[in-house]
Amino acid sequence: MPNNDEISKERAKELFGSREIESFEVGTIRGLQQIHEYLFRGLYDFAGQIRAKDISKGGFRFASSLYLEESLKKIDTMSESTFEQIAVKYVEMNIAHPFMEGNGRSMRIWLDLMLKKNLKQCVDWVKIDKADYLNAMQRSPVNDLEIRELLRAALTSRIDDREVFMKGVEQSYYYEETDFYK
Repeated sequence: MPNNDEISKERAKELFGSREIESFEVGTIRGLQQIHEYLFRGLYDFAGQIRAKDISKGGFRFASSLYLEESLKKIDTMSESTFEQIAVKYVEMNIAHPFMEGNGRSMRIWLDLMLKKNLKQCVDWVKIDKADYLNAMQRSPVNDLEIRELLRAALTSRIDDREVFMKGVEQSYYYEETDFYK
C-alpha cells in the first residue's frame, strides 16, 4: 500500500495540465492552500488549513502562530512583477511556513505558478542540488541572495514541458526525503 508521500507525489504529477491547477489562485495564501489541500487531502486532517501551533525545524522557529494570519496577509499583498519580488515572496512564505507539514512541496509548486504567470518561466528543479537548496533556504531569512541566485540559475522558459514538471516533482520530494536539519 502506498504511503502518504507516494500518494501526494502522484497527486502532484496529476496537476500538470489539469483543470484543478488552472483554477488555483496564483501567488496568494488561498492559492497555496488550494495546492496543499489537493496534495494532502485525506492524508492529513489539516490539509489546506493554516496551522494554529508553533513549529520549528533544525533549531529554526517559523513564524509564531499568534502572528501567522497577519504575516500571511502581508505576504498576500507583496508584488510579484519581477523575479526578485517573487523570490522575496517565496522566502517570506517559507519563513511563515503556514502548514504543519508539506510546506516545501506545496510552496515549490506555488513558486512555479507565480513565475509561470508573471515571467513565463519556471524553475528546472533538477538543476538545483539538494544540499545547496536546503542550505540556502536555511540561510534565506538572514540573506536571500543565495537562494535567489540558485533559483535564477535554474530558470527555464519550458513552462509547458511535462518532463520539466515531472522531474521537478521528483526533485521536490527528494528534497524532503531525509531530515537534513538534524
